[in-house]
Amino acid sequence: MPCLVLTATTGLANAQTVTPDLFSPTRQSQFIDPNSPLRPIAADASDQLNGSGLPDLNRNRRAPSRTATAQAGTGQLGTGQAPIYGLPAANGASTSGYDSLNRKRQRPRYYPGQARPKPPPGPGTPPPPAPPVDAAGQLRLSIPPSATANKAPIPPAMAGTIQGQPPRRRLKLDDDPFGAVGDYVGSFMVKTAVEVMAGYDTNPGRLYQPQGRAFYMVSPEFLAVSDWERHAVVADLRGSFTGYGSELTPNADGTPLSAPLDIDRPNFVGHIDGRFDVSRNTHLTAQARFLVSTDNPGSPNVQAGLARYPLYSTIGGTFGFDQNFNRLNVAAGATIDRTDYQWSKLTDGTTSSNDDRNFTQYGGVSRVSYELTPAVKPFIEVEGDSRVHDLYLDRAGYARDSNGGYAKAGTSFEFTRLLFGEVSIGYAMRDYADTRLGRLEGLLTTASLTWTATPLTTAKFYSDTQLGETTLPGTSGVISRTYTVEVDHDFRRWLTAIGKFTYGTLEYKGDNRTDAIYSVSTDIIYKMTRSLWIKGTIRRDWLDSNQPLQSSASTVVMLGVRVQN
Repeated sequence: MPCLVLTATTGLANAQTVTPDLFSPTRQSQFIDPNSPLRPIAADASDQLNGSGLPDLNRNRRAPSRTATAQAGTGQLGTGQAPIYGLPAANGASTSGYDSLNRKRQRPRYYPGQARPKPPPGPGTPPPPAPPVDAAGQLRLSIPPSATANKAPIPPAMAGTIQGQPPRRRLKLDDDPFGAVGDYVGSFMVKTAVEVMAGYDTNPGRLYQPQGRAFYMVSPEFLAVSDWERHAVVADLRGSFTGYGSELTPNADGTPLSAPLDIDRPNFVGHIDGRFDVSRNTHLTAQARFLVSTDNPGSPNVQAGLARYPLYSTIGGTFGFDQNFNRLNVAAGATIDRTDYQWSKLTDGTTSSNDDRNFTQYGGVSRVSYELTPAVKPFIEVEGDSRVHDLYLDRAGYARDSNGGYAKAGTSFEFTRLLFGEVSIGYAMRDYADTRLGRLEGLLTTASLTWTATPLTTAKFYSDTQLGETTLPGTSGVISRTYTVEVDHDFRRWLTAIGKFTYGTLEYKGDNRTDAIYSVSTDIIYKMTRSLWIKGTIRRDWLDSNQPLQSSASTVVMLGVRVQN
């Protein structure tokens, strides 16, 4: 009996040892030896509780968890560590869905400046719309306020949601928020605009002794583009008229001016291009073009003692085809152009004929290109023509009929839309019927490049070479080369600055005259709405000639508005 009493007292003392589990509401935990290997450790305490916060009595009946099975198979269980069986609570809740443990979910990460969708305010709220994309399918990094504003619903008839109503034609996405929207006229998208400018020109006649005059300029524009699945027609018409408030003052000594007294100048250029798709790889092409202009101020072709500039017009067309052979493209066409000059009206009231300057040009042009990659497409282009004048001999007794052409090679390219354009180099020449007139020839350089330096800044480069006619006695013609650099920068979507620099040379073959042209200009455009812009321009022009009394300089300041639709 003493031994039994001692044994019972020792066991009761061990059972009443004060442990953290002594105050647990679970009855079974009060009878577990604190040194027992089956006592749960801190890491497993959360796995032994069910959803109500009480120990899970049925967890041993479930299948062993994947983690415990893997640890038991590899022998990684520590001494005194019991294997864990069953699946932990909320094991099936991934990054979405109900989580019974109310764990903090990981938030999605966004790129700097990327639009962040707003979370739904509560149950039943529809999910936020997909992030906006641009015309190329790329994610837009910023959303304009108008895209997320709370707008009033539009009538169903306007939204096109009435059952049985035919679908409404929707405008294509326009990346320019202040560009002309245009209107549909039948199956054509038509855009129109007119600019009205006023300003002051310190030397509109490009005289050696400048005379300044105030002026106004009206410039209408018209653009129509077809919206067809096959075939295409594009009409682009642009014109301007520059008027001055008064005429120039004649020389005090009675000598005629090198510029007309009336210096008003119209200008119009337009073309209509058409394409007829015979098949997927065969197309018929055509172009009709029209030009109305005058000789440039300061040109030696301007007669002395004119009352006003004589107008000339050039009308012509090209008819050809475009054929694709896999990556090889062959295009060719026949051209014809007719140039006519008005008679000159002199200050003494008489007129002078310009029929010796009228001519018709017949020619043809062909181009072969090969697509090395979708971004690089080298080409070879060859052109030949013949000019036939209405009068065989001009006013100085020279036969101006000629044959000429050019050949050039280059490539067009496009690299991720950041740098694209076309560049080429070649050789041009022209032979005249009169043996006294030497061959007109020279290096031919043409380029048209656009570089998007930043989303707000764009740089452009243009280069061109032309062989032109002249009326100077003993001079074959003039080779004109121009190089232009332009930089556009958007301070805001509605405020744009344009800087431009132009350099050109005029070489008169047979006269030893060489002119250099420089021009620097700055434009500021304030876009009030899509339909109304305010424009300001300041430009400085220089004409530096190696002939005495032929150089000139002028400064032009203009301010006006542009109305477009």
